[in-house]
Amino acid sequence: MQWEKVKASVFQVYHPKLFTTIQHYTREQFVGDLIAGLIVGVVALPLAIAFGIASGVSPERGLITAVIAGFLISALGGSRVQIGGPTGAFIVIVYGIVERFGVDGLIVATLMAGLMLVAMGLLRLGTVIRFMPYPIVVGFTSGIALVIFSSQVKDFFGLQVQEAVPADFMDKWHFYFTHFNAVNWYALGIGLFTVLVSVYWPKVNKKVPGTLIALLLTTIATAVWQFPVETIGSRFGEIRAGIPMPTIPLVDFETFRLLLAPAFTIAMLGAIESLLSAMVADGATGGRHRSNTELIGQGIANIVTPLFGGIPATGAIARTMTNIRNGGKTPVAGMVHAVVLLLIMLFFGSWAKLIPMSTLAGILVIVSYNMSEWRSFKSLFNNSKSDVAVLLTTFVLTVVVDLTVAIQFGLLLAVLLFLKRVIETTDVSVLNMVVEEEPTDQQEAGEMLSLPKGVEVFEVNGPFFFGIANKFEEAEKQTTDKPLVRIIRLRRVPFIDSTGLSNLKAFIHRSKSDGTQIVFSGATANLQASLVKSGVIALLGEENNCDDIQSAIARAALLTTDSR
Repeated sequence: MQWEKVKASVFQVYHPKLFTTIQHYTREQFVGDLIAGLIVGVVALPLAIAFGIASGVSPERGLITAVIAGFLISALGGSRVQIGGPTGAFIVIVYGIVERFGVDGLIVATLMAGLMLVAMGLLRLGTVIRFMPYPIVVGFTSGIALVIFSSQVKDFFGLQVQEAVPADFMDKWHFYFTHFNAVNWYALGIGLFTVLVSVYWPKVNKKVPGTLIALLLTTIATAVWQFPVETIGSRFGEIRAGIPMPTIPLVDFETFRLLLAPAFTIAMLGAIESLLSAMVADGATGGRHRSNTELIGQGIANIVTPLFGGIPATGAIARTMTNIRNGGKTPVAGMVHAVVLLLIMLFFGSWAKLIPMSTLAGILVIVSYNMSEWRSFKSLFNNSKSDVAVLLTTFVLTVVVDLTVAIQFGLLLAVLLFLKRVIETTDVSVLNMVVEEEPTDQQEAGEMLSLPKGVEVFEVNGPFFFGIANKFEEAEKQTTDKPLVRIIRLRRVPFIDSTGLSNLKAFIHRSKSDGTQIVFSGATANLQASLVKSGVIALLGEENNCDDIQSAIARAALLTTDSR
């Protein structure tokens, strides 16, 4: 019986869309999914290679990720049409991990991130993560776009230098400006051609992506005319065909501890990107994804993929939309896309060594532009100062310091500014006359209720939490004479935290010592439960906890009479 309850509970949290769609799957749906999967697989090829290289690993690792993670995210996720794989959002964090901890460190960090994603899904955090503050999302997305663009300048211009490009953003641009005399004009021409074809090809044909056309044309031209430019083969050698055997690298405890922060960043980025992509897909299809199932599916994919040498993966908005536009209806399309990539890798992978590095740089320039969200970035300057502060803080830290630090500080700043707003909207006001806004059988709406002599009312509007600890003291200073009875009106208090409960107890004790009796009025059911459980009602006295303002005034009148 207990096992049945556990299964039912897990089923509520984790129920892949594939299991739902396959029950009434038709031949027509399969044809649509097959065509969409073929097209998306071809579209994903250059991106998988480019993202792998830009992340500081070999191109086949990008392909392995697109194959394994792409299959698992579709098969085990919570969206009908989500396409998963390596994305531009991970480039910055992955490059930093590889540079500091090597590929083994990246594998361990990705595994850890996968476990975190599964935990997020099981804890039903999917609906919470979807509401990540928008300025943070735009700030780090725009920052990542600028960092990606900066990392591709050397290959785009074909700078013929032996020195390694510095990792620091400012040092990197200083390096570029001091070495622009070493431009390879063939590489620059290929890069510009790639950008132009990628931008203008959709006017000719929207089905086949311009990046793929640019890759094919520049690769053929380079092979035929032997342009003196760097290619994948000249930098990385032969691309190995096939999926390697799974391995789990071992790291010491200190390295494991240091990898916790970047692993958390990978998990948060993966969660935000995948749920954002799923929401965009819902808007295009009219469907509804299962956010917690999606997180668990993403987590499983990021646990399995690194065992085979892959890098972090998440939902890819551009590839997902390509899937939708080409007729993909169920997760089968995403699974087909992964199989198509595997076949290309097995039978045509060796040809990838001919691709010019400047072509991939051109593709990533387009990716960085599309990621930049400069219109959203610009429009946010019309918002409140706090939104602008969060946006700029996240953006600058992403570019100049580190993505992990940017997300941490951005979230901290957003929370602090949110608390400031809540504190500003919560007040404790002193009332000499009470307006009864809710009509009863005896009262008309808007009628003024007079207070007995020696009675005053404190009305609390908004959440009662640690941020308004001093509000009662400020309200007390507004009164000249100490009242015999003070009514605390709580009808507009949605919740109270432990600090608020502690403050109420202290306030009751202080009032009693001053000879003032406290009466509560209109606490909601949830608030009542908290007040009872914490012992506040016991301290106050059950008879002094009234359901509405009329009862509270009547109780206050009785107490003032008794005191005389």
